[in-house]
Amino acid sequence: MMEQIQPPSAAHRPVRAVLLDLDGVLVDSIEVAWEAFTRAYAEVVGDGAAPVDEYCRYPGHHLPDVLRMMGLPAAMAEPFVRESHRLAHRVSPVPGVPELLGTLRRRGARLAVATGRSGVRARTLLDRLGLLASFDHVIGADEVPRPKPAPDIVLRALSLLRVPPGEAVLVGDAASDIASARGAGVTAAAALWGESDPDTLLAAGPDVVLASPVDILRFCPAGAADRPADVHGG
Repeated sequence: MMEQIQPPSAAHRPVRAVLLDLDGVLVDSIEVAWEAFTRAYAEVVGDGAAPVDEYCRYPGHHLPDVLRMMGLPAAMAEPFVRESHRLAHRVSPVPGVPELLGTLRRRGARLAVATGRSGVRARTLLDRLGLLASFDHVIGADEVPRPKPAPDIVLRALSLLRVPPGEAVLVGDAASDIASARGAGVTAAAALWGESDPDTLLAAGPDVVLASPVDILRFCPAGAADRPADVHGG
């Protein structure tokens, strides 16, 4: 049975920075990723069924690392990215996310994306969806020395935001997100609405489990801190 962990209450000290994974947490992109992977496999490897089920065991990881761990050709990365761009019109925000981001900004939270995608791909997608301007920074796995599950991307976000680890939370839907958050010393929040199996995500040992995006607001309760958003995407 899945352990139930309650989201933080308004009585807890509010955080100053909310870091978010992209795929599965902010946007619904899993079907596009499956199709892009299948097409890349057919183009590079050839006949036979693409091992999509195995590919799905590595949510949150940088694509080159996934291909290496699966023993697949690195050459699959180019057609995967190409097909992902071609199919990007089928990616949409997770319901409620645009409103959530606006509320977090008004409550004074600093926001950053920490994703397993490349930085360019992440910013391009967020811009197309009209969400890029909601974030102070968007950091891709190719923009730090080591991608998740290493803590580098979280530490980079904290440095850019000028927020100490004890005043930040990372919301992710993969075990690699939880490991990255713990390594950086920030609160690790598991997003149950994402792409990972809930039991697998809980087994990673998050500090907090969130059932829906609106639960993120518990970290930044309404109050005197509410202000007009002053946002610089990047």
